[in-house]
Amino acid sequence: MHTPPGPGPARFDRVFVNEFGSPNARRVLVLMPGTEGGAGDFTLTARYLERQFNGVHGLQVWAIDRRTQALEDTAVFERTAAVRHRLQRAFDYYLGWLDGANPPRHFQFLDPSQFPFARQWGMKVALRDAHAVVKRALRGGRKVVLGGHSLGASLTLAYAAWDFGGRPGYKDLSGMVLIDGGLLGSFDAYDLAQAKQAISDLRGGNPFAQLLPGLPAESAGLFGEIAGLYAMQAARASATTLQGFSLIPPALNPPFPVTNQGLLGNAFDRDSSPLDADLHANAGSLASSGNPRDWVDGGVTSVRRIAKTFGQEPPNSIEWYFPRRLTIDTNGADQLRQNAVARYLGLRLMHTRQVDLPLYALQTDLTHGHVLRGARRFIQRSRTTQSESTLVNADPRESHLDPIIADPGHNLFFKTLVPFLRHQAFASSKGK
Repeated sequence: MHTPPGPGPARFDRVFVNEFGSPNARRVLVLMPGTEGGAGDFTLTARYLERQFNGVHGLQVWAIDRRTQALEDTAVFERTAAVRHRLQRAFDYYLGWLDGANPPRHFQFLDPSQFPFARQWGMKVALRDAHAVVKRALRGGRKVVLGGHSLGASLTLAYAAWDFGGRPGYKDLSGMVLIDGGLLGSFDAYDLAQAKQAISDLRGGNPFAQLLPGLPAESAGLFGEIAGLYAMQAARASATTLQGFSLIPPALNPPFPVTNQGLLGNAFDRDSSPLDADLHANAGSLASSGNPRDWVDGGVTSVRRIAKTFGQEPPNSIEWYFPRRLTIDTNGADQLRQNAVARYLGLRLMHTRQVDLPLYALQTDLTHGHVLRGARRFIQRSRTTQSESTLVNADPRESHLDPIIADPGHNLFFKTLVPFLRHQAFASSKGK
């Protein structure tokens, strides 16, 4: 859908919204992904929630892909996800050509220097885009709850406090859902000197984050989606192709043969993953024997659900080109007020003390209690009350990815979000 003009060519003035549930639903939950996350992060969540709200009023879930999605070359991935047994073609197109394969055409890494305007794709752009989505969801008198995972949760709080041309963001909403994220100490915070240094570094650097150091920005997306597809379509086959790829980071490659689903599970499980903790799930472990060694589920998230999340198209679950400015602005917005940092970054956090929305917040083992501490601080600073809020501590049972992908029978997020939406957010008279 079209969004207000932002920095760069007009073709980027759009976002991509994946809708789940009946278009006749009177209630909409709009979800925003976290750092380097995509709309595909919410596919399993949306399908579960849709089934729980199949009554007279129903529920739609809208998952947002940011405007950076327009930069992604996902066509071959989409064909591979739709038609099985094309795994080798996908591998050769996206990665194999780097290792000696000679496909007739292949993926081209983006030249970040051609997109200097993306250095301005920060919170102001993201929230204006989200505002366009929320206004669309409100059509017909529907009620809208806004939420997000990780940084998407931080954006949710910022949206509520934001001034959109004189109208506070919270007036659009009936509630907020924070999935292991937020502000007010939940994550990192910048003072003015740090914000200025970060902007200075950004001016001469890559507009996009690099999740895997030393590799192009899109590498995480390519590796994650290839691994997810192989684990989906050839789960117990030996991961010979992937383990033999010369550019796979050694820390992601076990020193013995494993299955495709074993390679994927090992990369994301919190006990074995070399990745940052915000990419961890409580999933199980590699088998102690076998050739190749398979994956043994043993946590709250099965490897099958990890594969379904990372091996899907459309949408996908990793944002290939995450704008670094969005992290800078989110760190600068931590105090949710118009302080010197917010003014320097051009943020509009003017209405925190007036926000009066029901609040849901869940934390995992990621922040050692800081997410719920931030949620309680928000309740103290706003007009939101403890009685209309649901604060859930899933630590240490769940890691950062578990709330959005864990099996329903083990997922504390699913079990607690449904009552909040039914009895607090959508039952509230708030939201215009």
